[in-house]
Order: sequence, then structure tokens, then C-alpha cells
Amino acid sequence: MQIQLETQPYSSIQADALVTYFFDGENKIDGLLADIDRGMDDRLAALASGGELTGKQLEMILLHFPEGLDAKRLLLVGAGKQDKFSTSDLRKISGAALRYLKSRGVKKFVFLTREGERGPAAAQAVVEGLVAADFESDKYRSEKKPNREIQSISLAGFDAGLGANLSDAIDHGRVIAESQNFARDLINEPSNRLTPRMLASKAEAMAKEVGLGIEILDERKIAELKMGALIGVAQGSVEPPRVIVIRYTPANPRPGAPVLGLVGKAVTFDTGGISIKPANNMEKMKYDMGGGATMLGAMRAISFLKPAVPVIAIIPATENMPGGRAQKPGDVQVAMCGKTIEVINTDAEGRMILADGITYARKLGCTHLIDAATLTGAIEVALANVHVGAFGTPREYLDQFLESTKAVGEKMWPMPIDDEYREMIKSDIADIRNTGSGKGGGAITAAWFLKEFAEDVPWVHLDIASTCWIDEGRPWQAKGPTGVAIRSIVDFALKL
Repeated sequence: MQIQLETQPYSSIQADALVTYFFDGENKIDGLLADIDRGMDDRLAALASGGELTGKQLEMILLHFPEGLDAKRLLLVGAGKQDKFSTSDLRKISGAALRYLKSRGVKKFVFLTREGERGPAAAQAVVEGLVAADFESDKYRSEKKPNREIQSISLAGFDAGLGANLSDAIDHGRVIAESQNFARDLINEPSNRLTPRMLASKAEAMAKEVGLGIEILDERKIAELKMGALIGVAQGSVEPPRVIVIRYTPANPRPGAPVLGLVGKAVTFDTGGISIKPANNMEKMKYDMGGGATMLGAMRAISFLKPAVPVIAIIPATENMPGGRAQKPGDVQVAMCGKTIEVINTDAEGRMILADGITYARKLGCTHLIDAATLTGAIEVALANVHVGAFGTPREYLDQFLESTKAVGEKMWPMPIDDEYREMIKSDIADIRNTGSGKGGGAITAAWFLKEFAEDVPWVHLDIASTCWIDEGRPWQAKGPTGVAIRSIVDFALKL
């Protein structure tokens, strides 16, 4: 899909459609819309006064053969209340417009930005919305809908005086969204087509393509490193585990610069193990490697955008299966760092493999950590599927990360990690237990478990269990994997 900056007047661009947006309660049509309306003999004003053009968020009004425009259609997208409008809304508007027009066989359209949204940040947001919206989850359908491909999009209305900055912003937006789509494609893979070894192969191919260093630790190396928590989870499966290590090194690293470690949970299928899950919706557990895919997508983007600090991704990958060799409730495993873990529930496996991943990240010299995982159902109870649960210590480090989430328009909510929750993971026979005491706060006790291994290293934990996947499509996004947290992680790396 081509995306190019257009400098000629929008009215003379030949395309299947021209897209712009209209605010809720925008009684007076002015600026660009007024110019369009004059060419259409005040038809837009008539639609607005008649209540048909309301501007409610993502409402679509499609007009055919609009006078005064060389485009064959005019699509007006509701932008919601103007006083609540932000650059992030452009992602939803552009994405919803693409999916709406794509379903109608449009091949080429123009996105016209309005007054006040004409700079690089707006251009980047529009491109992110367009590219992410073009992702579909129908990879394995033998019969795909014909005539459903957007070929090119022109961006009009942007400040021509910012030419180079706008081009950079467009490139930046494409890199971010394509990296999200890379992660989404991995998350969407069936588990028989994405075992730990297959995931490692795909990660290796990506790393070589974009110039990142990569090392794959096999089961022998994992055993040598005494990653007992990961081995405990993996031992129930005939598929051997892998640990994927990807490195980005800046061209001229500053002496003493922080080293950012990205640790991602990659359980390529999670049955729950001996503590087996209910059959209902178990097929969705292919997405339990979403944290690992998130970090792979982030590293892909980092390779292009080149932050000034070294970044290392550590992705422990395994299946969690029942079987004659599977770990059992009541077992005690010894993690890589030497801490002992009483296994209360074998379905609390993600924190186990992350424990060894975090320890290994510290061993490799990471001075700052972010982990991402589809970790707990409890986070959905707390935050539904709206916010990512964000934990971290020290609080200043978490706040620094949350500034990036706000800048890129991803919703994350800071969660408590008070010392009282630490008491809930104390074990009678080992150092810690892998689930809480049953008194609630499941997402928090899971985070505390991870903090035991991060210790005093600045650390952020992202529980993406309820936001990594959507069961129903949205106007701007296909159903299935979302690619959440990649924008925030990359922005944070660039600012670190």
C-alpha cells in the first residue's frame, strides 16, 4: 500500500474517494469544509442543519460524485467533540475510513487533514492508523473476498513548509504500524504453525532482515544456565523450549548509557498444564505468546528508528502442556537466580518463565527493564479490555514510561504494588509461591512475583492479557490481535 504526501490542491486530486472529518456540534462549517461546501452548493450545511451530519465519533457519511471535487466520493467521518479531540483520534479516524472504503472496493483515496492538525505528529498518527487498519486476520481462508485491496493513499492538507519533517513522520508511522502488524501476525498464528522452535526461526529471519544481532538458546543451553522455572513449565511438552535473545546496539553508544531490557512471555500454547483450563475458548490460548511477539515487534521498529541506547530483548518460549512429565501442583522449582518456587497452580506459568527471562536480562547487563505478558485474567476484572495494567518500581521510572503511553495514545493504568501484597506470595516450604493466597489482587500478586526477580533494577511490567486480543472487530481494527504496547515501548526507548 503506497502512502504519499500530496502537494497539489485536494480538489483536483483524482481518486476513488476523499476523506475528511466533522466534529460533533460543529454548527458552523468553516475552513476546508466551507471550501468543499461551497463547491457542493451548501449541501453539507443542509445535512448538518437537518441532523443527518452529526459528527458523532466514527459516524460515516458517504456522498457520491461531489461537485467541486475530482474524487468520485466524499467520506465524512465523525470526529466526536472538538474539545476532546487529540492527535490520537486521527489514528481511529484514518483507520476506520480505510476499513469502510476497503469494504466497498475503493482502491485509491485521499485523506484530507483539517486546520490545526497539519504537522508531523498528525501525519505520523494518520499513517499509523492507516497501516494498522489494513491488517486482516483471514490468512488461512482459502477464499478471500475479491476486490478488497487499498493500493494507494494521498495525504493532503498538511503544512507543505514542513516537507522533510513530514516525510520522516510518515516513515516513522509506517515503521511503527508495520511492526505492530508483524507482531499481530505472529500472535494470530495457530500453535501447530508456531511452536517455540518455529517462533525462534521467525525471530531469527526478522533479525537478520533488519540487521539485529540474535542468539537462540536451545534446551541444552537453557539447562546449562539452570533456568529451572522455564524448564519446569516446558517439561510437560514434547516441544523443546527456546530463549530468543535479540540485540540492538547504537552506532555510537554513549559510555555508561542505560541498557534497556525487553522481556516478553511467549507461551505458544497454554493448556494450563495439570491445572488444565476449561475447554471453552481454549483455542484462543495461541495468543499467550503475545508478550514475546510484542517485544519482537518493538525490536523490529527499534532497528529502523535507532534510539541512542542499547536494547536487548529476551523472550523465553515454551508450550504449557499436561503429560506424564509435566510439573504438578505442589512441586518446587529452582529458578535461574537460585530462588525456590512452590508451584501452586501450573496455569500460573507465565510468571515462571518470565522469572528466568528477567534474571537472564540482568545477567546480560540490562540496567532498565520492561516486561510484557498476557499474564492474568484478574487484570480484565480490574480494567476490562480498555487499559493495560502497568506496574513498576521505582514509581518515577513507571511515571516516565507512562509519559510515553500518553504521547502515543495508548491507554495504560498504574496499578499498586504495595508491600502488603508481597505477603500473599509467601510459601510455607519455598521462597515464594507462584500464585497469591486467594485473597484477591491476582494481577498484583503476579506482578510482585516478577518483582522478586527484578529486585532493585528499574522495572515496568505490562499485563496485556485483556488488551492483546479483541473478540469483536472495531471500526478501525480487525478482530483478533491488537499489537498493543509496541508504540509505547518504542517511544520510551527513543526518549531513554
